[in-house]
Amino acid sequence: MNSSTMSGSCPSTSTHTFPILDTFSVTVEAAHNPLQIPLECLFSMAARINKKRSFLFVSKVLGKHIPVNPYSSLLSGAALAVLLYEDCVQGADERISEWKRQIFRGITDADHAQQAYQVLLDAGMLLPEKVRFVGFAETATALGHSMYEMFKEQATYIHSTREYFPDVKPNIRFEEEHSHATAHRCYALEREALEGTGPLVLVDDEITTGNTTLNIIRDIQRQYPRSRYYIASLLDWRTEADERRFAELEAELGIEIIPLSLLKGKFWVQGEPRLEPMKPIRHDAERTNINHISVADKLDSVIMESADSEGRRCSGPYVRMTGRFGIQSADNAKLRSDLSDIAQVLRQRRRGERTLVMGTGEFMYIPMRVAAEMGEGIYYQSTTRSPIQTIDRPDYAVVAGKSYASPEDPTVMNYIYNVVPGQYEEIFVLVERQMPKERMQPMIDALSGLGCEHIHMVYCGISEEG
Repeated sequence: MNSSTMSGSCPSTSTHTFPILDTFSVTVEAAHNPLQIPLECLFSMAARINKKRSFLFVSKVLGKHIPVNPYSSLLSGAALAVLLYEDCVQGADERISEWKRQIFRGITDADHAQQAYQVLLDAGMLLPEKVRFVGFAETATALGHSMYEMFKEQATYIHSTREYFPDVKPNIRFEEEHSHATAHRCYALEREALEGTGPLVLVDDEITTGNTTLNIIRDIQRQYPRSRYYIASLLDWRTEADERRFAELEAELGIEIIPLSLLKGKFWVQGEPRLEPMKPIRHDAERTNINHISVADKLDSVIMESADSEGRRCSGPYVRMTGRFGIQSADNAKLRSDLSDIAQVLRQRRRGERTLVMGTGEFMYIPMRVAAEMGEGIYYQSTTRSPIQTIDRPDYAVVAGKSYASPEDPTVMNYIYNVVPGQYEEIFVLVERQMPKERMQPMIDALSGLGCEHIHMVYCGISEEG
C-alpha cells in the first residue's frame, strides 16, 4: 500500500475520497489550500503504469492529459505568481485579495478564466528584485512560463529539457528518480538566466517527495549560489520526513527554501488496481484529412544539433523563445505579438466549432497561448511521455489513448489521451521541429486514428532542409 503524510495545518481541513477503479481509491486530506479551490476542480484520478506509484493525480488545469480551456491552464500559472508576489511584498498590495477572488472564479468556472487571466496579466506585478524561474520538463514547461510572464520586469525563465545537445555543455544537470525519463538538463544561451544573487523559483506541477527539487538546488547552489529559493507547484504531497530533508539542506547550505502551492496535503491509498486490457478505439482512418501548415516565419529560431538515445543527430532548428534556452521579461512583448499573429493565421483555417489545439511534449506554452487567441470552442492539451492506464468509463479520468514513437527519439513512446471519435471537428497539432518524414509518420498515423476528420499539422520551426 502506498501512503503519504505531511506536516502543516490550516484553520480547517477537507477530506475527499476519489474512486479510481472498483477496488482502488485514494483519499486526500487538504491541509493548506490558500485560494480555497475545491479539490475536484484541481484534479481527477487514473491508474498509472508505474511500479513506484500505481496512480496519477490527473490535473484539470495543467493542459496535459485532459483537454482544458487554455485560459484555465494559463491562470494556474498566474495563481502561483500571485502567491509568489504576495510573499515578496509581504502582502503589502491591496489588490491581492481581489486577484485571489478572480483566480477562484476562473478556476472553478472555465467561462470566467479568460477574464481572470487578463486581470492578472494587466496588473503588471513588479518584483522588488530580479527573480529567476526554472520550469521542470516536460509537464511544467508551460506552468513555469505562465507564472514567470505575470511579472512585467525583473524576471527570467528557463525550463529543463530531456533534449540532448552533444556539442554543448549543460549549465545544470540533475536526475528525477521517480520518473520514466530521468535526465534533466538546462542550456542557457545567456548565463543571466541562472546567474545572480536574487531568488530562484523552481516550478513543477506536483511535488511528491521533493527529491528532484533537492537535487537541482544542490546543483544550482554549487554553480550559481544564492540565499533564497522558492518551490512552486500545483500540488505538494511532501511528508514530514521529506520536509525535514528540506530543513536539513537549508541548514547545510545556509539558504531559505519557501514552498508555494495551490494545494498541500496528504493522501492514503485503499486497495490495489486491477487493470483491464486496453480496448482499441475503432475509427475510419480513410476519412482523416491531414493538412500541413508552416508558421516558421513568425518565430525566431535557434540552430542546435540534438542527438537521440541511439546517437542519431538532427540539426532541425528549435523555436527561440519557448524558454528552453532562456527568456527574460524584455522578450515578452515580441513573443505575445508573434503568437497573436500565428493565432490569427490558424483562426482563419478553422473549419468547425469544436476544435482541439495540441502541444507536443515540452512544447506546451506557445501552443497554449496560440490556442487562447483562436476564438470560441477551443480546447487545449498536449502529448505526453507518461504511460497511463486507459479505461472507458464515466468516472475515470483517462478514457482513451494512442501511443506512437516520438519523432525526436524513436525509442521514446509518446501518448495522446482523452480524444475519442466525434469529440472534435478538427485538431491543430503544433510541432516545434519539423523532423524527417519517416520520423513524423508514427505520430501522423496515431493522429489519423483519433477519429477526427481534419488534422492540421502546424510547424513552428523550419525543417532541416530550410
